[in-house]
Order: sequence, then C-alpha cells, then structure tokens
Amino acid sequence: MLNGKTVILGVSGGIAAYKAAALCSALKQGGADVYVLMTEHAKEFVGAATFEALSGHRVITDTFESSEFLIPHIRLAHLADLFVAAPATANLIAKLACGIADDMLTSTFLACTCPKLIVPAMNVNMYDNPATVDNLALLKKRGITLLEPDTGHLAEGLSAKGKMPEPSVIYRQIEYMIGCKKDLSGKKIVITAGPTEEALDPVRFLTNHSSGKMGYALAKAAAQRGACVVLISGHVQEAGDGVENALLCGTGTGSSPEAVLMPAGVRRVRIRSAVQLAEAVKAESRGADCVIMAAAVADFTPAYPADEKLKKTQMQPETDESGQEIYTLRLKRTEDVLSWLGAHKEPGQVLVGFSMETRDLVENSRKKLREKHADLIVANNLKEPGAGFGTDTNIVTLIDQNGEKGLPILSKEETAHCVLDAAFGINGEN
Repeated sequence: MLNGKTVILGVSGGIAAYKAAALCSALKQGGADVYVLMTEHAKEFVGAATFEALSGHRVITDTFESSEFLIPHIRLAHLADLFVAAPATANLIAKLACGIADDMLTSTFLACTCPKLIVPAMNVNMYDNPATVDNLALLKKRGITLLEPDTGHLAEGLSAKGKMPEPSVIYRQIEYMIGCKKDLSGKKIVITAGPTEEALDPVRFLTNHSSGKMGYALAKAAAQRGACVVLISGHVQEAGDGVENALLCGTGTGSSPEAVLMPAGVRRVRIRSAVQLAEAVKAESRGADCVIMAAAVADFTPAYPADEKLKKTQMQPETDESGQEIYTLRLKRTEDVLSWLGAHKEPGQVLVGFSMETRDLVENSRKKLREKHADLIVANNLKEPGAGFGTDTNIVTLIDQNGEKGLPILSKEETAHCVLDAAFGINGEN
C-alpha cells in the first residue's frame, strides 16, 4: 500500500521515541522510503544510528548539517507524501502551532505542503494543559490530522491519557491517509460482515463459520479510498473487542487480539441476529451509493426460542430404526435481506451480493444475481483451497449482467479493492 511513498518521520524528545523505531521499521517494510528527522532531545532517548540502520538514510537534526541534499529541508519537503510527528511532545506541538522553525524537524514541517499527522505523547497534565489544548485545536483547524493518545501506563507510573498509540495503529492511519487514491470520496457504502447468531435459548445459538475477514477487508479498503463506510457486523471477536479492530485494520487474524484504531470513515453497527441485521440494513441503506452484503446471514432461525435455558428433560426424542435417540429442532425462514434490497433499490444505488457455493458456482450465482435484482455477485467455492471461511486469501468470480471475471488467489484486502472497482466501474490500481 505504501510502495513508492516518501514519509518523513519527525521524532521529538519523549520516552515514547523508542516506539518510533518500530514505526520506522514497519513503514520501510510496507514499501515506503523513510527519512527520519530528530530533535536534539530525541537523541537522548534513541540514538540516531538506530534510525539510520532502519531507514537507510542519514538522520538530520540541524538545518545546517551537511547531507545528500543541497537545501535538505526544502528538498525533503518537496519529496514527502506525508510528514508524521511521532512522538510529538508538548514542546514540539507548541512550536508547530506557532510556526517556529529552529531545527531540521520544525523547518521541514513548515516547508511541507503534503498531508501531516501529529501523534501527541506526554504526561496527562501536560496534555490537558489549556496551552496544549489550544495548540492542538489550532493545528487541527489548519487541516493537520491528530491521532489521540491512548490511556494507559505512563513513564511516571500513572495510568492516564497521554500514551503514544502502538506503531501498528499509527501505521494504519498513515496507510489510510496516503495508501490509496481517494476515488470513492463522497460515497456512502454500507457493508455487512461476519455471522449471525440465532438464539435457541439465553445460552445456546445457531451460527456459522464466518470470520468476518472479507467484510472487514471491504470496509477497510472503502475507507482508505475515501468513502463514508457503515459496517454492520455480527459477533466476530474470539477473545476481546480488539479482534474486531485487528480484522478491520489488518494487524491480526483473530487469534492474538490487539486493540487498534478503527480507520477513519468507518462507523460500526453491532448486530447479533438476522432480524437485527435486517433492521440495521434497512435503516442504513437509505441514501447509500452502494450496499455490499458480505455477511453470512442465517437462512433459518429457531421457531420458538426459549426464554429460559432448555433442560435435557424438556426435549422429547424420537427413536430411529437403530435405536438412536433423535431430537427435532423446529426452524423458520429468516428474511431475505438481499431480496428486500433488490426490491427497494434506490435510483443509482449499487447492490452487491455474495454467493458461497460448493457446486455449479456460476450457474447458481447468476441465478442469484437475476432473482435478487443485484448488480454484482461475488462468488466463491467453499471447497477451493485458499477460499472460504477463516482464510486470509480468497478466490472469487465477479458476476454481473455483462459476464463473469475470475480472479486469481489474492489476499482478502486485494480482493476487496477488486470488488469495489467492479461495483463502481473503476479501472486502474489503487
């Protein structure tokens, strides 16, 4: 996502400077060309040699130091696709707000016309000080993006707001800001993801194997491309709320939850059952430019869910010819939300459905396209290696009124961009 991008990383003098080294490494691994500018105080926490080894470029502190560029702060400002100050101390924030340019970092920041990201990290009292509050408000008013600090353990032993977000959080914010063309700006896209849960009683429910990864990849890709995204998601977490954010931001697979930032432009609507999903979709689809039904919605739900936990003694078995006890569960159909959307589609609205099959993939999916009045069906075969539930890759066929296009095995994020391109008739790479 960051191939060919140039990022200037400004590091100021706080204990969180050690995290900037991990961010520098992640940016480099993500394909970015990284130039690190440090304040004199920052070098008291992390040596310049660390960043030089990670970035492959000499670290410049003083505006008048010799470097590979004739006028380094002007040349770097011209090259930069993004300037990120992380960590940004109260002192640095004050300088940036006042337009002070007394070292290489502040001079280059002032000369840059590219997008800018400031990541504050400091003592909670310094962060809450009216001077800092006003300085941050002024920078925000000027169009500079601010990434709020986390609440957690600070260097002085307190647990309070002021902790620098993890490098993965900052990386994803950078990726959102410069990783893609904003070719979907102004579009509202509603996306469903994950499984539904159909209650048998307060303890048990029926569900499926959906991990939500494809829907979350779609939400992430659409947000990165500038769309206003509503993500209607079933319960996909395995061990803490962080899993849902990790799926959305691409920092984990769900087995090791990590609390990370939900990308800008995504609003999450939590649902559990097929009924709740239908209600949310009907409400959120109004005024949407595109609705993408990537959730694995239950076709059936218990006809008579119990208000109290069902006991074994309450179930009346039958006996088959082999003497095995057989229990019958009575089910009823859930609402076909894709059909409802097709029948109530607004002018110009694009409707995308998903079709997971085990046989006759194209035939069954084309029938779904026709009967549901969809504009695009994303079809895959559950039996193909690398496709289906829980994988990080997918193999899909895109089917519309004009024909079908089979895609090779791709990451779900790459697949998501292909789906968005097809839905909006966009040619070209993001």
